[in-house]
Amino acid sequence: MRHFLTSTLWLVSAVVLSGCGGGHGAGTPPTPQPLFFDTTGNWQFTTTFSKGMNSLSAAGSFSQSVSEVSGTVHVAGSNCFDELAAVGLTGKLASSKITFTSTSVSGQVITLVGNITGTSFTGTFAIEGGCAGGDQGAVTGVKMPSITSTLNGTFTSSGKEAFTLTAEVTQGSANSDGSYGITGTTTFGPSCFKSGTIISGDFSSASFIAGASVVLEIETDNGTISFHGTAAQSGEISGDFVISNSTCNQTGTAVFVAGGQWDY
Repeated sequence: MRHFLTSTLWLVSAVVLSGCGGGHGAGTPPTPQPLFFDTTGNWQFTTTFSKGMNSLSAAGSFSQSVSEVSGTVHVAGSNCFDELAAVGLTGKLASSKITFTSTSVSGQVITLVGNITGTSFTGTFAIEGGCAGGDQGAVTGVKMPSITSTLNGTFTSSGKEAFTLTAEVTQGSANSDGSYGITGTTTFGPSCFKSGTIISGDFSSASFIAGASVVLEIETDNGTISFHGTAAQSGEISGDFVISNSTCNQTGTAVFVAGGQWDY
């Protein structure tokens, strides 16, 4: 499905070129090029301020209908934006160029201008109005692959005790708030737990991914494991965990590694 839009546009280009006639005779027709990249998916953006201020991040889902692109993101790293508040973005592709304009958030409007492919964005941003008015700089973005896969996790408590788990994880469709719910089941190596269920949620609760941010809430046969981490495109997720309502409450760090290559 990830190549459906691009493949369809290639076919349209081929039909148009074959109907034009002239110039190529009976020779091999030129290879058709996609009119637009497929930008649909889960994106992570990072800014660099021209004034040397701390960088911001924005994460969320994007959808595309031919040249029209819309998204819902959450902005982190700024006192001027509530990270829990969803920010809408809309733009129109002209080949690989696009300008995104946000909905107004407390009088603040974000504009992104740059070049986008199916998996990356480079450009500039500017904020007009409100608390962050006048902020501007460079911005880069990457489309994150789906984390649907088998994840092998190693959990290490603050007391240096370790246990392992295997999670069969499925990333769902985009929620209205720009996040993607995560469901799944878990089995454990020797530990306080035997099995668990990953509870799906959205940006404010339970298990989800938005950009590179991953939150897992695992209801086990002996309490709840809450994990907050960051995903890398290489297939690794690292972060912190808390165990609650269990006979072995503890905190620590955890690393998940995908059993196979993630796909877009």
